[in-house]
Amino acid sequence: MKKRRQRKCLLLLTLYSLFLLLLPCLLGYGGWWRGGQQEEPPGHRCPASLEGSLPLWNIEYGEEAVPPGEHSQEGITGDPSRGPEEHPKQHIYLHATWRTGSSFLGELFNQHPDVFYLYEPMWHLWQALYPGDAESLQGALRDMLRSLFLCDFSVLRLYSSGPRSQQTNLTTSSIFGWHTNKVICSQPLCPNASHPRARLGLLDGAECRSACPPRPLRELEAECRRYPAVVIKDVRLMDAGVLLPLLRDPALNLRIIQLFRDPRAVHNSRLKSKHALLRESVQVLRSHHREEPLRRLLLQPPGAPQPRSEAFLSRALEVICEAWVRDLLLFSSSGPRPPLSEALRRRYTSLRYEDLVREPGQQLARLLHFAGITPMPELETFALNLTRGSGYPSDKPFLISARDAREAIGAWKERLSRRQVEQVEEVCKGAMTVLSYARSPREGPAD
Repeated sequence: MKKRRQRKCLLLLTLYSLFLLLLPCLLGYGGWWRGGQQEEPPGHRCPASLEGSLPLWNIEYGEEAVPPGEHSQEGITGDPSRGPEEHPKQHIYLHATWRTGSSFLGELFNQHPDVFYLYEPMWHLWQALYPGDAESLQGALRDMLRSLFLCDFSVLRLYSSGPRSQQTNLTTSSIFGWHTNKVICSQPLCPNASHPRARLGLLDGAECRSACPPRPLRELEAECRRYPAVVIKDVRLMDAGVLLPLLRDPALNLRIIQLFRDPRAVHNSRLKSKHALLRESVQVLRSHHREEPLRRLLLQPPGAPQPRSEAFLSRALEVICEAWVRDLLLFSSSGPRPPLSEALRRRYTSLRYEDLVREPGQQLARLLHFAGITPMPELETFALNLTRGSGYPSDKPFLISARDAREAIGAWKERLSRRQVEQVEEVCKGAMTVLSYARSPREGPAD
C-alpha cells in the first residue's frame, strides 16, 4: 500500500512538472483552448523536448543559457550551407573609448560586404542629455543599443534635436557619421553612388553628401534587416557589465570586441583633440563627482601645474583606466565571485591597438572568426595598406587614412613630457599591468 501511494505521488509530480514546462506554449496560443483558429505566431513553437522547454523559463545550463549557435569556443564558422536557426544573425559591439584606434577597427567592419555598420550612434544620446554623467546614461545606452541591433531606428527620435516634424521624419542624413557609411553611400539607398557596396576603399564624405540624397529611416531599417551581421562601434559605454542582459538574451546573439591602447598614447592623442573631447571628459568626470556642482567641477584649482583642458583629460583618463580594469576582471575566470559562466566569457574578446596595427591581417582574421563573419583576404590586404602609409597626420586626429602604424604607436614618447608620462603611468598603473604595458624607465628629472 505504501509503495502504491509513492508511485501515485511520483506520477502526479511528473505530470505536474510536464504541465509547467508546457505552460508557456499554452499561454502563447490563447485561441487553442477557446476553440479558435488562431495561427501559430512566428518564433513561438512548442518545444519538442525537455531541453527545448528550459529556455522558455530561463532555466539555464549550468549558470547561463547558451545562445543559438554557441556550440564551441571558436564560435560559428560561417558555413553558408547552415540553416537560419543554426546560423543566426550576428550582432557585434565594438567596445572602446576615445582615441584608442576604434575608428580604424570599425572601418574594417564597415568595409565588409556582409556587415551593416553604425559609427558611434550613442553620440545622439550623449548630446541630447548633456551634461548627464556617463554612469547615469548607461541604462539608456543599453536600451538604445538593443533597438539598433534589432534594426529599429525609431529610438533615434528620442534624442533628436530640432522641430517636432524633423524628429518624426528623420532621414539617413541625421545619423552621426552617415557620410562615411558604406550602406548609406551605396546602392540601393544611393542610386547615384560611384562605387558598389562590395568594392573595398575609403569613402569620400564630400562625394557622398553631394551624390546621396537623404532617405527615410524605414528604408535604412529594411537594409539593416537584409544583412547577416550588424556591427556597432561606440566609445561611451563605461561598464561592459551593463550589457550582461543583452549577452544573456539568446535571441540577440551578441558578442563584444573590446579594444585597448597604451594609456600614454591615448593621452597624447586626446591632447591633440582636447577641445573636441572637453564635453565628453566632463560627462565622464561627473560619474565620480555626482554630488559636486558642475560649476565647481569646471574650476581649476589655484596653482595647478597644467592647463584646465589638460587637467580634465587627465582626470577623465583615470576614470577610463579604472573602467578598463573592471571590464577585464568581469570577463576573467579569476574575476568576480561567482565568475561569469564559460558560455558568457566566450562571447567576449579583446585586443590591443598595438597588436592590431602590427599584425592587421592575423588579428582581423581572428576577429572575423570570433564574430562569425566570413573572412576576406582582400580585406586583410586593405587593413595592411592602412597601417603602412607614410607619416602620422597628427593635425587631423579624427580622419581615417593610411598612416605609419609604427610611428603612431610610439609617437607619445616624443610628444609627452616626462611629467605627463609619469602622471599617466601613476593613474593608469593597474590597467597597464593587466594589459602588459611596461612603464618608462625612471631616469633624469621630470620636464
